[in-house]
Amino acid sequence: MRKKTHDGSHCSRVLVLVDESNVGSSVRTAGRGLDWLKLRDFLAGESTGRELIEMVVYAGLPPPIPIWQEERDKKNKFMHWLHSNGFLVVTKDGSPAEEGHYKANVDVMMAIDAVELSVEMRPDVVILVTGDADFSYLALQLRRRGIRVEVASVEANLGGTLKSAANAVIDLAPLFRTFEMMKIQDPPKEKRRH
Repeated sequence: MRKKTHDGSHCSRVLVLVDESNVGSSVRTAGRGLDWLKLRDFLAGESTGRELIEMVVYAGLPPPIPIWQEERDKKNKFMHWLHSNGFLVVTKDGSPAEEGHYKANVDVMMAIDAVELSVEMRPDVVILVTGDADFSYLALQLRRRGIRVEVASVEANLGGTLKSAANAVIDLAPLFRTFEMMKIQDPPKEKRRH
């Protein structure tokens, strides 16, 4: 049964799918740390008049080999934190790439889940938290099924074809400015293929 707002109208049911690497690199570029709870509230919190069905975070893990173990343990600890704070977490083991890097592309998993979860959960709105233009076709497929598609990203990382494929764009730049400044540390070693 759909929830009603205070004025008696129905809340839009929202499914949020997050490309963790893409949004993480966007917020790091802004010199900030990502506040996941603020992000969730911004996209589908009570003040939005929307009902969050699920927020799924797709993340690549460092390869399961000894030289990556420390980094993998840190990432797994973070994934556990996300899970314990109500996020649904989907991970993929990465594979070694160029020296000191790994790749773990979760795009296909996210796209397949977007279609399947939309059929099962029947959201009114799907928010894709990514700027990756590879998701343009997915946005069109969801729209063909009568689902409103919104893309949440920063302008600098938003692919033009994804922008035009979505019903609307949510600019995350103002939200990112509210996040704490990052402590100086080595950048993450995951390398994405776009």
